[in-house]
Amino acid sequence: MSKVLGFAAVAEAATGLALLIVPSLVGQLLLGQRLAGVAIPVARVTGIALISLGICCWRGKPLLGMFAYSSAITLYLAYIGYQAEFSGSLLWPAVAVHALLSILLGRAWLASDAK
Repeated sequence: MSKVLGFAAVAEAATGLALLIVPSLVGQLLLGQRLAGVAIPVARVTGIALISLGICCWRGKPLLGMFAYSSAITLYLAYIGYQAEFSGSLLWPAVAVHALLSILLGRAWLASDAK
């Protein structure tokens, strides 16, 4: 893996972690405005995606990255749904689709590790 790709993977994952933990602060630092309302869960989903992108790029692990993304999104969207703060008509179908994808990706990942 090139040093540039490794650096980019770590930088994106770190940015994603920051978006996941302190989305409003990241919004303030990047955009000059604190995030509020629906922007918070959107920023956290973006954070999960950036962490997963970092995993995908780190030593060529795309299957692991997609599994991490789908699993984390399943849990986060289900959490949002149980909190009942945000719940659009496609929230629970999205949870179900990502749960199914997580199972399929997890099986594929385990099968690839067995080889």
